Amino acid sequence: MRVARAKINLWLRVVGRRADGYHLLDSLVAFTDLADTLEVSPSGGLSLALEGPEAPSLAGEADNLVLRAARLLAGRAGVSPRAALRLAKHIPVAAGLGGGSADAAATLHALVDLWRVALPVEELFDLAAGLGADVPMCLAGRPALVSGVGEVLRPAPPLPPCAILLVNPRTPLATPEVFAARRGPFSAATPIPSSWPDLGDLVAALAARGNDLADAATSLRPAIADVLAALGRTEGVRYAAMSGSGATCFALYDDVNAAGGAAAGLPDRWWRHAGRLISD
Repeated sequence: MRVARAKINLWLRVVGRRADGYHLLDSLVAFTDLADTLEVSPSGGLSLALEGPEAPSLAGEADNLVLRAARLLAGRAGVSPRAALRLAKHIPVAAGLGGGSADAAATLHALVDLWRVALPVEELFDLAAGLGADVPMCLAGRPALVSGVGEVLRPAPPLPPCAILLVNPRTPLATPEVFAARRGPFSAATPIPSSWPDLGDLVAALAARGNDLADAATSLRPAIADVLAALGRTEGVRYAAMSGSGATCFALYDDVNAAGGAAAGLPDRWWRHAGRLISD
């Protein structure tokens, strides 16, 4: 079984735009204990079965990143795309948590093993980039400093242990829509410290950078502002912000008990998950 962890942009700055229209980013990406799981087994053809609480969001799709990843890997490796895949979906769809990208990365890892594909690491990451800008970082699965359009990854300093509360107002939001709504100048990338000795140091770095897409996302989905305001009022909160292009927001706490207590006080109509930030 492969684990596909939810991705969090702890900060996200838009630092420019390429001639082809793609935006250049400066971001710190980490992962949480919220995850989809993927099981694969030999089969005479290629199939995907969906289960889990978020599976209905994908039920109407004739194709998705999991199947595309399987076919792309088979084509690159010169093998027949034969596998039965079972995806347990726990990460909300179109929520800014990289669920589809994490699922695609897990598919590549699982099928490389199942099909005994011998690909150089660089070629596997190149293949992942062809599926989407977030897939390579999910393939690496470790905290990373992200630049370019998402394809340039550098190891991030180890993150201090902390708990995280993820909250989504159940409002899907497409990334291209948010970038199209963004206004204002580009940000400047700033030097990164060699370490964050404790949560206070990390929080200071996050607060200094923020999320350049938050205003655009909130203009499209005002419920994001409600979530951020509610998180900012929770007991023990150390920092709260929107992740990626939204609409999911997050808050950091010293321990999981504090995050769980904060989650219990939020409106039932909001999706939430209290857990851990993966530090390395």
